[in-house]
Amino acid sequence: MLTVSDLHKTYETGDEALGGVSMEVSGNEIVAIVGPSGAGKSTLIRCINRLTEPTAGEVWLDDTEITGLDTAELRKARRDMGMIFQEFNLVERLTVMENVLSGRLGYTSNWKALRRKFAGEDVQRAYEILDRVGLGGYDNSRADELSGGQRQRVGIARAVIQRPKILLVDEPTSSLDPETSRSVMELLTDIATDDDIPVLINIHEIDLAIDYANRIVGLSDGEVVFEGPPEALDEEGRDVIYRGGESRVGRAAPDETTDSLTTEKRE
Repeated sequence: MLTVSDLHKTYETGDEALGGVSMEVSGNEIVAIVGPSGAGKSTLIRCINRLTEPTAGEVWLDDTEITGLDTAELRKARRDMGMIFQEFNLVERLTVMENVLSGRLGYTSNWKALRRKFAGEDVQRAYEILDRVGLGGYDNSRADELSGGQRQRVGIARAVIQRPKILLVDEPTSSLDPETSRSVMELLTDIATDDDIPVLINIHEIDLAIDYANRIVGLSDGEVVFEGPPEALDEEGRDVIYRGGESRVGRAAPDETTDSLTTEKRE
C-alpha cells in the first residue's frame, strides 16, 4: 500500500504547490489524479518518489517511509516504484532494448551497467515485455526512430521490468493522439490487473480518467477537493475541481466508496 500523509511542497520562491495532501493507493486499482494546470498533480507524483523533495509530510510504501531515507536507501526503495514520464525520458541514441534494460540498473553494479552487462534472465524478460507492450521486433531500433506512442510503450516496459510495487505515471498521454492515448491507458489497465499492482496516474484528459480509473482524486491549488469513483464525477464534481466549488472529499456514499476500491479492470 502507498500512503501519503499531509504532504506539503513549498518552493524557494514561496509558491506552495502542495498544501497537505493525504491519500492511499492499494490492491491493483488505478487511481487518476485530475485537476487544472498548476494544481500540483505532477508535483505530487514526483514528491512520492522524491524526484522533487517534499517540504513536509510522509510517504509510506508498505513499511518503508520514503521521506525519511538517505540517498543509498532511496536508490534501493525506488526499485519498487516504477516511474513513467510525460516526455518518455528515454536515451534517444540507445536501442529500445538498452532503454528497457535501464530499468534494471537498480539491481546491477555500476561496472556491469557501464558495460551493459545484464543478467541473461533480465534480457529474456525484456524480450517478453517488449512483446507484451506491442514492440516485439523493435529491440535493436534506436529510441529516436520511434513514434510518440512507441516511445511511451518503451517507457512502460522499462518501468515494468523493475518488478515494482506501484507504477507512478505522469501525464502519459499528453503528447499522444486520442487513439494512441486509449491504447496506452488500456495497456496500463492490463498491467495493473495482470501484475496485480496499483497505478497512480496524473492525467489531464478527464474522459480517459473516467473510462479507465477505479478512483479519481481531484486536486485544486495543491489540495484534495474531490475523491470518489468515476461515476461520482458529475458536473458538480467537475465544478469543485476546476472552478472552485464546495469540496466533496469524503462525501461519497458508503457503497460508492467500497465500489471505488474494486480491483476489476474497467471495461
